[in-house]
Amino acid sequence: MKRIAILALLFQLALPALWAANVDSLKVAADSAFAKEDFTKAAKLYTKMAKEGESAVVCYNLGNCYYRMDDIAHAILWYERAAMLSPGDEDIRFNLNMARSKTIDRVVPRHEFFFVSWYRSMVNWMSVDAWGRLGIVLFALCLLAFMGYIYGKRIGLRKISFALAVVFLLTAIIANLCAWSQRTRQTERTGAIVMVSSAVVKSTPANSGSDLFVLHEGTYVSIRDNSLGDWCEVTLADGKQGWIQRNHIEVI
Repeated sequence: MKRIAILALLFQLALPALWAANVDSLKVAADSAFAKEDFTKAAKLYTKMAKEGESAVVCYNLGNCYYRMDDIAHAILWYERAAMLSPGDEDIRFNLNMARSKTIDRVVPRHEFFFVSWYRSMVNWMSVDAWGRLGIVLFALCLLAFMGYIYGKRIGLRKISFALAVVFLLTAIIANLCAWSQRTRQTERTGAIVMVSSAVVKSTPANSGSDLFVLHEGTYVSIRDNSLGDWCEVTLADGKQGWIQRNHIEVI
């Protein structure tokens, strides 16, 4: 029994190394296939890597594969996933905008308040992990500044320490709010991409519903309601909304 327990423990300890070795071998093979312009093979290998553990780099590489294969819908889907994981990456944003420029639908977003646009840009400035680390550092600085306020002997030093403590605390709260916003987006995933050449958006979740408008592959939609079986209620950036068949879209 002791030998079995020891072997089981060794196996568990070895699993992370085996998993890392498998991912590394897949990456080498996928990168090699991409370099040889065998994008179909590269996409299959990168997809296996994404199933092992989704990362911005893998999603970005998948987007590049599908873009080179002229599969714009899948390219946008994976670029969107990469941008969700690493929103501050300029290369991902550039390629995503390039892919979007090849879509048919031109959806003009509704005007939103300056504060909303500013907050959205700030949230997307860094990844959720980067915001989390920044929040921890700022909170630690807040504690140090507060200690300076408590134990400082000079009035001027205590005033400065108190002011710094307040500033660090507020910025730590903002950093954690940004991290929370990104984490919520990653877990809830209400964004989706139209994956078929054309999809009719209905007034009701049924084929008998009135046709409202037609969407084409690569268009981004936000899911409002996905509780009705084969249909999802979606909203566009310009405010239009309706019901679309679930198999016509894929969640980011």
